[in-house]
Amino acid sequence: MARPERVRLGQLLVEQKLITEEQLARALAEQKRTGRKLGRVLVELGFVSEEEISKALAKQLRIPFLDLKRYDIRPEVVQKLSEVHARRFRALVLEEVGPALRVGMADPTDLFAYDELARILRRDIELAVVTEGQLLEVIDRVYRRTEEISTLAHVLEEEMGEPGIDLAALGLGVGAEEAPVVKLLQTVFEDAVQVRASDIHIEPQERRLQIRFRIDGVLHPQTEADLRIASALALRLKLMAGLDIAERRLPQDGRFNVKVRSANIDVRISTMPTQYGESIVMRLLNQNEGLLRLDQLGMPEEIKARLRQVVRRPSGMVLVTGPTGSGKTTTLYALLSEINSVERKIITVEDPVEYRLPGINQVQVHEKIDLTFGRVLRAALRQDPDVILVGEMRDQGTVETGLRAAMTGHIVLSTLHTNDAVSTPIRLLDMGAPRYMVAMSLNLVLAQRLVRLVCESCAEPYRPTPQELEWLRQEAGFEPADHGLVQGRGCSHCSGTGYLGRTGVYEMLEMTRPVVEALSREDASVFAEAARRQMAGRSLRRHAMQLVLQKRTTVAEAMRVSSLMES
Repeated sequence: MARPERVRLGQLLVEQKLITEEQLARALAEQKRTGRKLGRVLVELGFVSEEEISKALAKQLRIPFLDLKRYDIRPEVVQKLSEVHARRFRALVLEEVGPALRVGMADPTDLFAYDELARILRRDIELAVVTEGQLLEVIDRVYRRTEEISTLAHVLEEEMGEPGIDLAALGLGVGAEEAPVVKLLQTVFEDAVQVRASDIHIEPQERRLQIRFRIDGVLHPQTEADLRIASALALRLKLMAGLDIAERRLPQDGRFNVKVRSANIDVRISTMPTQYGESIVMRLLNQNEGLLRLDQLGMPEEIKARLRQVVRRPSGMVLVTGPTGSGKTTTLYALLSEINSVERKIITVEDPVEYRLPGINQVQVHEKIDLTFGRVLRAALRQDPDVILVGEMRDQGTVETGLRAAMTGHIVLSTLHTNDAVSTPIRLLDMGAPRYMVAMSLNLVLAQRLVRLVCESCAEPYRPTPQELEWLRQEAGFEPADHGLVQGRGCSHCSGTGYLGRTGVYEMLEMTRPVVEALSREDASVFAEAARRQMAGRSLRRHAMQLVLQKRTTVAEAMRVSSLMES
């Protein structure tokens, strides 16, 4: 293929009527001020999308535009170019076309990058245009650290096998960052961040050490190593978290921060003694990703609109319920972001503080020094707050203090572990809260789960199993022949799982007058019936079913959500 021509991007976009001359002038001024590329500036200003820029370049250069979401990426082909060069030149080797290689570039007008790629690959190049965002996602997914992790684990095994090894000195002192244990852990963190893992599990088994990542709620094996390195990894992680390195018989919890490339990762660590050593689980929170807004959670419009109205009331309690890992804290912080302003004093009581928000007073609970939820909450009420967020309603004292605060002119946001919205007020009563307090203070209960989304790159029509067919008939009252159902075939984008990403499934119980009157009676079944009438059409099952019909998730995922509600 001929060497690409140089293109003046701004003028090209004006000629194709994607932006105006005024918008180009503003973007050029911003580019001069910040030094960023013009295309990035135009996208950030909202004048044009990445895809529109890429398609405009493809049209001008007469080369194809490729949507990488629809492209079956072959890792062995992509890796013909090293990760360093792929990131530097924003390029991917996509396929072999006879004697040539098809290479996708975010900026095919970069002549220096083109010349360097031709020199490195030593093949003819057939160019295609891809968006930078999709290109970076593919790089993060394909250039895994599995081989590097295995190599580093083997180096550490050899070091552990040396006589007289001092475990306490591993990874300490001058040049500690070059120690095998440090390099191994750093590589594990890098790989976990690249594949969007929420948790890292380091688990000693009878003969091997197993490392697994939780991605989109499901555990995936990463690597296995010699069991001897388990103690070195546990020791190093304990040192990083400031835990007691001599204590191996009791569980411990802590936290620390690591920097992975340009991302700051907050790590919550839990250790637990098992039969073959200490099991370690680390929850990862990327501080650079920022908070999700309410509009990004996948919440039905009706629920979202009502929720916004309720949290702007002068007082009352809003509870978000669901199992661990269902996104409750994310929802609470999305609500806080909605109402955060200079006119409102907001105090949070958390264990741990997961997100940092400007203008908000956040308090970390510390059980060892008796800084409990209840104690901090009582102190917070003397700080003249308008809004209080309590990480979790754990005991009777915290529940009663929270309800009393909601009765006396404060908005209280918190979480509770219940299966659904209907059982939440009953759970408060079971925890010892007076019935009148619950009736007067509780405004709304939002129950939620997370469901996996069908991978768009490999979605295909699907015929349900007999069990799924019967479930659909009972829950939705229709024959699937009338509605197209899909599932993911499994591809390089979703690591063969058929799913990529997650979204929330929600139900809302508003404490209307009929519901409150039913709660005031002793019969729980009367309340449950009134609550279900109030929630008609807004249940978790109904929302999950809507996602199935919208071809965003599978029947299996909808059934899984339903089974969790019944457990």
